[in-house]
Amino acid sequence: MPEPKFPWKLIMHRRTSSLRSYLCGKTDESALRFQNWGSIWVSKKQISSGGRRPKKKIYGRDHNLDKVMDLQKKPSLILHLKSIIESHRHRRILLRDLEKEVGFVQKWNFMALIEKYPTIFYVGGGSDRTPPFVTLTEKAAKISSEEPEARLLMEPILVRNLRKLLMMSADCRVPLEKVELIGNELGLPLDFRESLVPKYREFFSVKDVNGKACLHLEHWDSSLAVTAREERLELEGVPASNPSRKQVRISRDGNYSGPFAFHMQFTAGFRPNNSFLEELERWQRLDFPSPYLNPRTFEAADPKARKRVVAVLHELLSLTMEKRMASSQLDAFHSEYLLPSRLLLCLIKHHGIFYITNKGARSTVFLKEAYDGTKLIAKCPLLSHIDKFVALSGRRVLDSCNQIASSPISSRNYSSSSHLHV
Repeated sequence: MPEPKFPWKLIMHRRTSSLRSYLCGKTDESALRFQNWGSIWVSKKQISSGGRRPKKKIYGRDHNLDKVMDLQKKPSLILHLKSIIESHRHRRILLRDLEKEVGFVQKWNFMALIEKYPTIFYVGGGSDRTPPFVTLTEKAAKISSEEPEARLLMEPILVRNLRKLLMMSADCRVPLEKVELIGNELGLPLDFRESLVPKYREFFSVKDVNGKACLHLEHWDSSLAVTAREERLELEGVPASNPSRKQVRISRDGNYSGPFAFHMQFTAGFRPNNSFLEELERWQRLDFPSPYLNPRTFEAADPKARKRVVAVLHELLSLTMEKRMASSQLDAFHSEYLLPSRLLLCLIKHHGIFYITNKGARSTVFLKEAYDGTKLIAKCPLLSHIDKFVALSGRRVLDSCNQIASSPISSRNYSSSSHLHV
């Protein structure tokens, strides 16, 4: 068959009526009437994307925050084994009983961990009278004994954060099961319902609501109704009113000096155009109600109410120790904080403030401004103690205690918090 004189591209395909009808409707009919239907000439223009430019990708990966999740894998195993050892009598566990605690498969991961870190774990016994057991080394046990002191320093911080958590909810109460769901992220002890709540009856009470035990706020304190964002702006000396557009323009990184602005931290590959920056500036200048006001008094479709949702998510993450939370944990607070149904889309839209990573066993949401690369800027006493223990493994700790002490954000959030009057 001679080659046609017009620029067609040969595409091999099966003889099907649907494809022929599709092609006959959009190409020259004479070009399709060939005796051999094993091949058809199709215009190159038809198989292209129509000349449209591909949609710009705005959500890039933050490799530093992805790395944070990778760096947490070994410390989490170390701390898990430490808690298992300390939960047993004489602070030791027989190696043969380890499988009962963690299962057959996970047992071998812990056995490798014990062998890899002899500075933390000591294996003894092995004789006829004493079966092999694992316990903490003398140095690890000494550092572990300092945990009650760190917990004591954490107590006023926990009380303050729990009060703020309840103050943001629509009815000033949260089901206990949901508080327990994020208890590890807040730094709460496992028995906080028995050890912490009864100790502060002027602030908390447990009440039954519709068959569910709920943690209820007893006393409202307007001095606590200040967000971490507002504290940062006050520290930076930002004026209480928006400057005129002529005086201050939004920068290419999305940051703006105003009382209603959020700190932006886009990924390295993101290059916003002028229209994006203009829209972002209007959003940064938009005032919005405090996340500590009752959300039922605002219309969900109001742009100010939508910006308030961002403030609620920002404040929730700020109350956690490591300024991050699993997306499923955030999603659990829909009814208490009247969050939007499409919460994931909200987080993705504001990717300069939040970052979602799929590293690890579950999806995790980070508060970007809380991190400098892979380092958490501000650390609470409990995290400092954990870092000191994990440092025995010989690995480099993610955050330096010296950095924490010198950080203005750290001193504002934690150093002063240990002297709070509760």
